[in-house]
Amino acid sequence: MADPSSPAITQVMTAPVVGAVSISGRSREMEDALCVRPNLCSPQINRRRPLHYFSVFDGHGGAQVSSLCRERMHALLEEELARVTNSFGAAEAAALKDAWVTAMKNCFRRMDVIVGNSCGTGSHKKAGLIGSTAVVVVLTDEHIVVANCGDSRAVLSRRGRAVPLSVDHKPNRPDELARIEALGGRVIYSHGARVEGILAMSRAIGDSFLRPFVIPEPEVTFTSREPEDDELLVLGSDGLWDVMSNEMVCEVARECLRENSPPVERANDEEERSTFFPSQSASAATLLTRLAFGRNSRDNITVIVVDLKRIEEIRF
Repeated sequence: MADPSSPAITQVMTAPVVGAVSISGRSREMEDALCVRPNLCSPQINRRRPLHYFSVFDGHGGAQVSSLCRERMHALLEEELARVTNSFGAAEAAALKDAWVTAMKNCFRRMDVIVGNSCGTGSHKKAGLIGSTAVVVVLTDEHIVVANCGDSRAVLSRRGRAVPLSVDHKPNRPDELARIEALGGRVIYSHGARVEGILAMSRAIGDSFLRPFVIPEPEVTFTSREPEDDELLVLGSDGLWDVMSNEMVCEVARECLRENSPPVERANDEEERSTFFPSQSASAATLLTRLAFGRNSRDNITVIVVDLKRIEEIRF
């Protein structure tokens, strides 16, 4: 038995400095959700080194699916990564990428099954037309792995340039349009392109009523890190990207991270829901949210800014 008089052992881990803000904006309901999990796990696929998890979910038809994704997605991913027992050597880069892609796709597939089992009550139409986008970013010392399903987005700032790490799944995207029409579906223009005139995205978790046209399979990108050149990551829901370009978002975030002034104070807004960090990353996330609102964004606005140049110590 441990001696109660002995001093507690404090463990220290490091993680990138992160700021995250989520507000309802001009929308009546809050359907966005986010999750930040520094040092999520240290799986064999990453040579037992810790990795960091960030995600944004934008629900539609209610907040049920986005909330479920916030609560469960990271745990599912941890389980999928634990199943990969190979750490992969330098000569196995292609196999490493394939293993990550498989883990991410399995994670999203399992999440969609959970949503179907949890949200399958009520009228068929109502239960079948609730869903959520999902953009998930895993950061390791060597790679940035992004899985995206829907029109939330992840962007990397590298050498002062905005590098998209995901491509929105819009119904009028040529390859998505071709896929939908090949299955017998239609893209109807009603306040923008919509699958069967209903949903303004072509991939989402949930939305069983629109299968097989709307699917939960993510597209996965696997990007090697360039520590000297990579500055920051931004994840956001479409409430940000609908009114601000990738380039503008990265420029604003870079300027915030360059400043030496204290981070901005949290807005006195009862509707604001914030995972707030007293850092320049928090300043960047807050400013981007306010700019999107000021540019007349009509949707919920969620922003995560990850500083790739600074780390913080986490003691536990």
